[in-house]
Amino acid sequence: MSIALRYAARTHLGLGPKGRNEDSGYAGPHLLVLADGMGGHAAGDVASSMIVGALAPLDEEGLSGEQALRVLEAELHDANARLREAMQADSDLAGMGSTTIAMLRAGNKLAMAHIGDSRAYLLREGTFSQITKDHSFVQRLLDEHRITPDEAQHHPQRSLVTRVMTGHPDDEPDLSIRELLVGDRYLLCSDGLTDFVGSDVVGEILAEAATPDEAAERCIEVALRASTRDNVTVVVADVVDSDDTDPPVVPQVVGAAAIRRGRTRTRAIPVSPAEKAAALTREASGEAAGQEDDHDERLTLAEARVSPRTLWLRRSGLAAAAAVFVVGGGIAGYQWTQGRYYLAADGDLVAVYRGVPQTLGPIHLSQVAERSDVLVADLPQHYQDSVRAGILVSDLTEARDRVTLLRVVAAECQLQNATGTPCGTSTPVGTPTTTSSPGDATSTTGPTALSGPTGGGSLRTAYVTVTIQGAVGPTVTVQPVPQPPANLPGLGLGSP
Repeated sequence: MSIALRYAARTHLGLGPKGRNEDSGYAGPHLLVLADGMGGHAAGDVASSMIVGALAPLDEEGLSGEQALRVLEAELHDANARLREAMQADSDLAGMGSTTIAMLRAGNKLAMAHIGDSRAYLLREGTFSQITKDHSFVQRLLDEHRITPDEAQHHPQRSLVTRVMTGHPDDEPDLSIRELLVGDRYLLCSDGLTDFVGSDVVGEILAEAATPDEAAERCIEVALRASTRDNVTVVVADVVDSDDTDPPVVPQVVGAAAIRRGRTRTRAIPVSPAEKAAALTREASGEAAGQEDDHDERLTLAEARVSPRTLWLRRSGLAAAAAVFVVGGGIAGYQWTQGRYYLAADGDLVAVYRGVPQTLGPIHLSQVAERSDVLVADLPQHYQDSVRAGILVSDLTEARDRVTLLRVVAAECQLQNATGTPCGTSTPVGTPTTTSSPGDATSTTGPTALSGPTGGGSLRTAYVTVTIQGAVGPTVTVQPVPQPPANLPGLGLGSP
């Protein structure tokens, strides 16, 4: 059985302030590409168009799976180098960048490359799953369990990417090979969809739509209903048995890569991949700027025939708006971090930190809010590891409560060590024990109801005061203190 792809690509400008579409999409018999030009960078539409133009010729390749992956990686490196050359040749393009997802079919294998926060999903036998991992600040917080998936959906810094195509030699995509099965449905989409529509809703759309065209159009429709403020682009492809169907052979190009004289194409462009690739590359690099061509299928960038003064005014306005957006977003994001708290080590002591344990270049997003008198070394090893890894809390009150509980655990650990039993091992509870110093003084510990890491019970019964005296050997005095409030929270740690 031989397989083929049935595909559709759609895009929309979105309901936000953007005056041009910086997304580019491509869907063909062998190749699927989605590139989201960076809205915070100059000329994002140029960057996404250049990437599609560089990859489009691969739609005619007949390769094995491993060959396809190597070729795809090499073409992406070449496309990235072209971005760098374009920025060096034209200062107006400096700072442009783009996310990229590219899928190249080779028989029943699919070579995939991904960089940025655009996403790819797979619907297989009723199961909908994300098959790419965002290269973003919010994804890093998720990986480190600093925030929940629900918090990530509305995080003020969710648009902050950590890796994209910017022309820098270190811009490396994630590479993988997948096996294609008849019945699979793939979705490539920009964050104009995923930032405004939940993945469960997107999964329902893909499961219910009869064709890729219907799925793509419904994704755009629901994004607009959700008031997406960003460009939104989707590419949908079904894996079909080519013996049972007549798969399409005409590629579809949408978004910035398909702009023709100020109008955005959202349907198929009936030209060969090679012709289209050549046109895209010429237009994106500026070689055809100002030239007249009445051919109905000519591909040009949105700015190809705009007067220099109008172009300067547009770019100046966009640069000012981008600066306001970046500064405002940065302030909002920093204010959000300053409402977060966690416990961690500050040298030898346990401390309460305000912020999140992250850095953005030279900027530290947390600082010590309060230092305690609890030595990390006085805690059982399990608690030491948790403190050094960081203990998230909801607010400053909970942070102080947990410091109090850690102080109790440290006191108990000191007591157990002083009585000759290593902290963290089991000891009899409630039986009076006596320790003595080399001098005359001795002290007796009565029933202290010690528990938690040693006794296995609740930490709330372990409030004791421990004093160790004696120049040569210890004398241990135990003084009960009032119980803590019944609603005092636990440490939030696992059993040691």
